[in-house]
Amino acid sequence: MKPQAAFKPLKALAEALGELLDRATPLAGTETVTTFEADGRVLARDAVSSLQVPPNDNSSMDGYAVRRADVVAAGVVLPVSQRIAAGSAGAPLQPGTAARIFTGAPVPEGADAVLMQEDCEALDDGSVRINLVPNAGQWIRRAGEDITRGAVVLSVGTRLAPAELGLAASIGLHQLQVARRPRVALFSTGDELVMPGDVPPEQMRPGAIYNSNRFFLRAMLLRLGCEVTDLGIVPDRRDATIEALQRASEAHDLILTSGGVSVGEEDHIKPAVESLGTLDLWQIAMKPGKPFAYGRVGKAHFMGLPGNPVSSFLTFALLVRPFLLRLQGVQAVAPRALPATAHFTWARADKRREFLRVRHNAAGGLELFSNQSSGVLTSAAWGDGVVDNPAGQTIAPGDTVQFIAFAELLG
Repeated sequence: MKPQAAFKPLKALAEALGELLDRATPLAGTETVTTFEADGRVLARDAVSSLQVPPNDNSSMDGYAVRRADVVAAGVVLPVSQRIAAGSAGAPLQPGTAARIFTGAPVPEGADAVLMQEDCEALDDGSVRINLVPNAGQWIRRAGEDITRGAVVLSVGTRLAPAELGLAASIGLHQLQVARRPRVALFSTGDELVMPGDVPPEQMRPGAIYNSNRFFLRAMLLRLGCEVTDLGIVPDRRDATIEALQRASEAHDLILTSGGVSVGEEDHIKPAVESLGTLDLWQIAMKPGKPFAYGRVGKAHFMGLPGNPVSSFLTFALLVRPFLLRLQGVQAVAPRALPATAHFTWARADKRREFLRVRHNAAGGLELFSNQSSGVLTSAAWGDGVVDNPAGQTIAPGDTVQFIAFAELLG
């Protein structure tokens, strides 16, 4: 009788992520895209301002620009000498006069305060009554108070979002140099898998299931800015698996599979990858999850996710996502966890670090999905995030827990 191989100890999630990130050398090559097209891309060069923002002192309110020396008491009446709109430049403000000014308009030379129009009263003869004594610099945005000339506005490795695009545009950048998109080949293994649309539910053969993983993994890859090649479902045969891996390794940075990373007789990923390159099978101390594979096929990285949908979903979010961000040069890849209040009981402490699917309720606390099985994808669609629960810990109502929003894991 052949002796059973000893089980490897479980690898901590933080340790597994650290090892992956050590192997995630940023991709060579960059491209230049318009700022309009740069959402979600990663900067490959610092964005440096050649100007200051605002370019000159300007009003932050609709109102009147004055010299403080002319407003010694509330009720002073001043003639309005000019009207200054945003995009125009006024003449120097003469002593004893006020300038009608609008938000964003340059403050005229000589003015040292702006009063809101609510604190003033326009008179029929074209003058204005000032009903408040202003403070120095009141409602004036100073030149360069947002951005100074020569400042690094956005650093290399920044993942660009709408606010960053607006900031780049505010300093006149119509193009940005960004990291190359990772090229990812995606396929699933398993003869039990069927594509929606190929077979109607009433004609499904016994044991067949629809391939849900392929849909959410492709969507998650696209959200990370990847170029995705979908190789479909590979039959559970070693020759077919080897052929798919060889083809994928030729023009991709990462090969990503779901299913087939266990040691069963019908799981051909392990021997197929080993025949072409290297492979490590990890048992990670996370739930759901645990089985995970990392290796190399030619120049391509290889990652194998578990087949159960929630396990695949979360191992991608917690391991593959940061790896792909690091390939693009992003340094801060950890999802943000925030404290939240549990409105549920979790009495079953586990030896693994758990990620419990939850959502916020009307009272502002977290409620737990009733079925935390790794095969119940409903829990991810129902929830708005997960509780990151340390190994060996129970949860009682009112406890403070660490919540990670799906928006953090999917963005």
